[in-house]
Amino acid sequence: MSSSEPTSGNQTLCTIFTFVAFSSLAKLQPVLFVVFLIIYLFTVGGNLIIICLIWITPSLHTPMYFFLVNLSFLEMCYITSVVPQMLVHLLVETKTISVGGCAAQMYIFTILGLTECCLLAAMAYDRFVAICYPLHYTLLMGPSVCLKLAAASWTTGVVVESIQTTWIFTLPFCGTGKIQHFFCDIMPVVKLACVDTSHNEIVMFAVSVLFIMSPCFFILCSYVRIFVTILRIPSTAGRQKAFSTCSSHILVVSLFYGTALFTYLQPKTSHTPETDKATSLMYTVVTPALNPVIYTLRNREVKEAFQRVAQKNSLRQMA
Repeated sequence: MSSSEPTSGNQTLCTIFTFVAFSSLAKLQPVLFVVFLIIYLFTVGGNLIIICLIWITPSLHTPMYFFLVNLSFLEMCYITSVVPQMLVHLLVETKTISVGGCAAQMYIFTILGLTECCLLAAMAYDRFVAICYPLHYTLLMGPSVCLKLAAASWTTGVVVESIQTTWIFTLPFCGTGKIQHFFCDIMPVVKLACVDTSHNEIVMFAVSVLFIMSPCFFILCSYVRIFVTILRIPSTAGRQKAFSTCSSHILVVSLFYGTALFTYLQPKTSHTPETDKATSLMYTVVTPALNPVIYTLRNREVKEAFQRVAQKNSLRQMA
């Protein structure tokens, strides 16, 4: 049920939105609740382990792992901005949210999403310097540089998405107030506006292209240079070692940008509730859950650090 208040015309403004979510899968909602709860706990726990492991292991106090701590913290916040509310809505019949609550969720979600784009670009730059300019690595990637890159990533996300989300919620929303989604994503909310939003959509598309594609283009250029440098390494072992330091980041970038580009850069006419939900589940639930797996199973230094900590704890319990 959606609440509304009168406007000056014949239409009424929505004060409460209702999520359609997974209503068509009513019988499966208890199963979905268990599955998403397990994934959520695994994601938060896995990223917490990565953060704590890097924090207590001096050998991991390097620029690459500094950015990984930022990424792990961001992923925990990212999935928390969506999944807990989705879990509640899987258990209740009325899936409502106030307009203010919807705005708050969109602020957090979009800020974290754009910050991740920029942070992945910073991580690509770190790998570029490490492989292409190894002798200057400590100079070019000093602590102050890492802090500035991380701060720039977070600042860009906050400033750009705060402006865009504020603009979206200056629109009047009317009608049934039903959001064809399981959270307050941009396009499903914009569709509820009772005014022509074509100009808004053009600007939002331009913002998406500029601030999502620019980091993506930077990452691609960095990896072109990285691959050229790796191919020039004379030994096979040297090439494999250099590539292994990038493989985890490449996988994470592919997962994140693959779903983000499909969602935000396709025209409005291509959006359907089913495709939006499917792709959104990928970047809000699946990708954050895979990141800790990727960075632990494919990273030798993290695995060795985890094994050392586990061995120390086992020895303490035996003593």
